[in-house]
Amino acid sequence: MALLRSLRTQRTTTYLIYSRTSVNVSSSSSAAVAAIRRSLHTTTALEVDVQANSQSSSNQELQHGQAASILRRRQQHLLSRLIGTPVGVGVGGGSRQHARYVHSGQNGRQSHQLVQPEVIDETMREKRQLGKSASPKPTGTPQRDPLDVSFNDPIAAFKSKTTWELVRAYMVYMICSSEKLVEHNMTLMKWSKQMLGKRLFTMLMKATFYGHFVAGEDQIKIIPTLERLRSFGVKPILDYSVEEDITQEEAEKREVESSVSSAGDNKEEGAMPQYHVDKSFADRRYKVSSARTYFYLNEATCERNMETFIKCLEAVSGATFGTGITAIKLTALGRPQLLLQLSEVIMRTRQYMEDLMGGQGNVLTHHKTIKDLEKYYATLGDNKNVQDFLKNVTSDKEGILHLFPWSGIVDEDSQLSDTFRVPDPQTGQMRRLISQIPPKEEEMFRNMIRRLNTIVKTAAELDVRIMIDAEQTYFQPAISRITLEMMRKYNKDKAIVFNTYQCYLRESFREVGTDLEQAKRQNFYFGAKLVRGAYMEQERARAQALGYPDPVNPTYEATTDMYHKTLSECLRRIKLMKDCGDDARKIGIMVASHNEDTVRFAIEQMNQIGISPEDKVICFGQLLGMCDYITFPLGQAGYSAYKYIPYGPVEEVLPYLSRRAQENKGVLKKIKKEKRLLMAEIRRRLLRGQLFYKPKGNYVPI
Repeated sequence: MALLRSLRTQRTTTYLIYSRTSVNVSSSSSAAVAAIRRSLHTTTALEVDVQANSQSSSNQELQHGQAASILRRRQQHLLSRLIGTPVGVGVGGGSRQHARYVHSGQNGRQSHQLVQPEVIDETMREKRQLGKSASPKPTGTPQRDPLDVSFNDPIAAFKSKTTWELVRAYMVYMICSSEKLVEHNMTLMKWSKQMLGKRLFTMLMKATFYGHFVAGEDQIKIIPTLERLRSFGVKPILDYSVEEDITQEEAEKREVESSVSSAGDNKEEGAMPQYHVDKSFADRRYKVSSARTYFYLNEATCERNMETFIKCLEAVSGATFGTGITAIKLTALGRPQLLLQLSEVIMRTRQYMEDLMGGQGNVLTHHKTIKDLEKYYATLGDNKNVQDFLKNVTSDKEGILHLFPWSGIVDEDSQLSDTFRVPDPQTGQMRRLISQIPPKEEEMFRNMIRRLNTIVKTAAELDVRIMIDAEQTYFQPAISRITLEMMRKYNKDKAIVFNTYQCYLRESFREVGTDLEQAKRQNFYFGAKLVRGAYMEQERARAQALGYPDPVNPTYEATTDMYHKTLSECLRRIKLMKDCGDDARKIGIMVASHNEDTVRFAIEQMNQIGISPEDKVICFGQLLGMCDYITFPLGQAGYSAYKYIPYGPVEEVLPYLSRRAQENKGVLKKIKKEKRLLMAEIRRRLLRGQLFYKPKGNYVPI
């Protein structure tokens, strides 16, 4: 009865919240703040009343505590819905005032209402305080288990799972072992949906693939999964995994249209073919099973993608108390043509420096000063164009960092067409490294940078980290350059922004070394996620077809060596910082790998050079539903371990589930081990009468 009264109170509270906050927020900033506060105060008062009446017995205390926990979650959900999506942020340290939008439903369609910044600031403070007050306080010393580095312990691997979840996992892996079923999985899912109807199909998917690989349908329904992960020492990387299910023809049409400027695809002298769209490879899903693909439709779609990423940030913040991460893709936030053009500029700039000074690699690796440049231009005399160019070169006491003012580019106020020009060493005339960009497309680029700035600024406010995913090599120079500038801007006190490096690429080691050098010289925190990579087959086929050098390592073993070499360099620099008394956390690395040999290598290297899990500079990550025998033993042994957590409605994550099935087909060796460990744990529970085992962890993530 006591629990029923609590739940009745909860329903009353929910009604009060939604009735009190249905005011027109845009009509008055102070009214909006007051409405939010009244809702929070009403809920808090009711919660206190519930707690005050829960003194009768220990059972009632437990029941009321559960009811109060539900109330807190609903408060967080309310605030997530009330806090709108930012469409502008202050940049460059200025005092510009910006506004955000609050979503409201009108006849089933989404509209936006403008809210002044002070409303958002007040709400954000309330929400952060709410999250802190809801933070669980572990009782006693957190549990820690010894780590079996052979990863052969089924109890450590699956103590976080019910027996039904083990049976479901075994069944899913059995299906993934059938090549014919996996090859036609998307067709089979669509047929099943037609034959069973929406309701039965949803039940079937939740009992199989969806239930295994996806955490839930929305940011409220995933909370039990996140809490259970946390209780077993594992933290989340959250991703709203809804994907468009479009035909190849539609994908190619969208990609070609959005990858060519309205001024035409002008391949000037010195143009590089890999940075221009080719219809044969316009469907970027070609031979890619382990990465999501966004196809540009219009600017409004990019705004919605930004809103989705911000909702992920809010969900992570509310459920993980500052330990979570959100993954984003830059191609979701803007027109791909702009990334292609910017990537080509970066590579042509490198070529310009090589022609001028010799050597290879990024501009800063040449270790040349502005005086060195002046010598190269000495034959041009007192040339005003050259003098103006040299004034904008970014340098420090060790030499030139960049030929162009990248800080202005990420601060939303630079014109690309005017920025990327260099003096001709022979004539002194300024020549463009980028084709002329029409004003409308310049605005699109500024919109893309604004969206990214908004996301990262929100992440910093919520104390959540951002991982910007790697993409194809023809986009990656631009993505990495923008990401590094976001690090420079936001990673001043801690690592908020992380870049992703694909170690199947021949240049991975050099790129990581260059970026580490920039972070050291410009004094910002460097964050990196190391992966093997997702686009290998596509990259090889495209390079061969378009006639440019294959960017991929020749063998699997070469990729493993590249991964280990790159990781070792990062660890070496961390040790140097520790030995010098500097903050070792200025370098943070995620070992995102399903390869247990690579995970073992990382642990061995940490032990050899004296880096402990408590240093919080190395973490490990795997996908939800894959390689639990690696992730959970790591988390339970006190290492920083993450699961990549996808969520979204059943019907809208079918493309994601299809890719997971394809990916598992390609790693049969790992599936074989996981199936063996699953069967061993199922058999053990049956023999010991633990069929109805309920997972309960006392671990606290590092």
